[in-house]
Amino acid sequence: MNSMIPAWVDGDLVAIEKLDVHRRGLRHKAVSVFVMCENQTLIQRRALSKYHTPGLWANTCCTHPHWNESAKDCAIRRLGEELGIMAHTLEYRDQVEYRADVGHGLVEHELVDVFLWRISEKMTLTPNPGEVMDTDWVDMQALAHRVNAQPGKFTPWLKIYLERHAEQIFA
Repeated sequence: MNSMIPAWVDGDLVAIEKLDVHRRGLRHKAVSVFVMCENQTLIQRRALSKYHTPGLWANTCCTHPHWNESAKDCAIRRLGEELGIMAHTLEYRDQVEYRADVGHGLVEHELVDVFLWRISEKMTLTPNPGEVMDTDWVDMQALAHRVNAQPGKFTPWLKIYLERHAEQIFA
């Protein structure tokens, strides 16, 4: 967990320990990926060992880039680390910013580069149990219904993406 991530302090981009960034609610770089197969998206349930939002459903993959790592390289790396899949043709969708309380005094204030990967058939996944406890392919309308019916089972950022940025991400 002791990783350094790019965050802004007094207007300067600096490397700060990830947990400290979240404790202080600092604006920081992030990456999110949505893998789509026709009208279904791959979602993951975060491992119970995660230090924030454990056991909640999130988009396919999300993370923070290393210092001087490009957003696309980060997205490709993290898909492999979390789900054991190698992406080839990620489509950059947009950059979005959000701020959300993630519990236990921690705040995500992210400037997120969002990628979409459209695939023609579902692939075999090998989730890293330290990161992911479950996965599901879900129709976008069904996902919106699930989030509305049981919002406490989903990460704040997934709800924000669906409510505020769906057009930018999925259109």
